[in-house]
Amino acid sequence: MPDHATGFDSAMFRSVMGRFATGVTVVSFLRGNEPAGMTVNAFLSVSLDPPLVLISVRRASSFVGHVRVGDCYGVNMLAEAQERLAPYFAKRPDGAVDVAFVDHFGTPRIDGSLAHVVARVVDIHPAGDHLLYIGAVEHLWHGVEARPLIFFSGKYKQIHAHEPVTQWNAVDGW
Repeated sequence: MPDHATGFDSAMFRSVMGRFATGVTVVSFLRGNEPAGMTVNAFLSVSLDPPLVLISVRRASSFVGHVRVGDCYGVNMLAEAQERLAPYFAKRPDGAVDVAFVDHFGTPRIDGSLAHVVARVVDIHPAGDHLLYIGAVEHLWHGVEARPLIFFSGKYKQIHAHEPVTQWNAVDGW
């Protein structure tokens, strides 16, 4: 590991990492009994068997105090039309934003998203100033054709994709 005290350029690191295009997600969870969310671009699939996903969360995030092993969180993949949600849930609000949460067996999801994953936390790993939350997938859904929201080099971008309406649940297969 490089010694960060001897001249590591964190701005350059951030700039280089920004060259990796990512989808934009809002991770939804319950803060007490109220739906809450945070913008996350560090989201990935980990395993197909069993189906696992990972989110990377700053240790200072309020998420850490509300979501523990055994709890569920939702990953809402944002569509282009939901761009205003990204800064809102990153705590950089740009005016009033109307958020339509939908309950999915106790896990809030954001209505109108391109796709949703609901995962139950099975493990949490420390990683520098972040925590890595490993979640077992309990529900998948993707919807009608929409333009996804992409983040690249510090700006939101769009691409075009086509997919049919589909969903899956761990309990009943649908």
